[in-house]
Amino acid sequence: MRIWSVHPRYLDRQALVACWRETLLAQAVLAGRTKGYTQHPQLQRFRATPEPLGTVGSYLAAIADEADARGYNFDRSRIDEPAATVSPIDVTIGQLDLEWAHLMAKLDVRNPDVAAQWRGVERPDPHPSFRAVPGEVESWERARPAGT
Repeated sequence: MRIWSVHPRYLDRQALVACWRETLLAQAVLAGRTKGYTQHPQLQRFRATPEPLGTVGSYLAAIADEADARGYNFDRSRIDEPAATVSPIDVTIGQLDLEWAHLMAKLDVRNPDVAAQWRGVERPDPHPSFRAVPGEVESWERARPAGT
């Protein structure tokens, strides 16, 4: 499961669709509608908020906004709390850097044209549900930067 911390504008079609589906699964876990993935590390950041379902709903709404901008049709009725007003979650710059390198490596193989479009970006903007703060890779992250 990859619930991207980077802004959805950077995701190619495959990553955007996968993020939508995986975050819908995360929403189901947080709502208690499924028994799978309940211990997935990426859910920690949503669970740590005062309103986990509202926070994941806000995240999904931003993914759907990006889909709309591209002319895709993501079913917003699947978002439990689409209009939640929640505070952004802190995400470390180290986490953003790791995810950016991970995404660019995927794009280099899967979609070189999209990779070329973003090649000049040194540090990506975070997803609208996140606020970038100084720090290393998040403690819940399973992937590790190259060379560690």
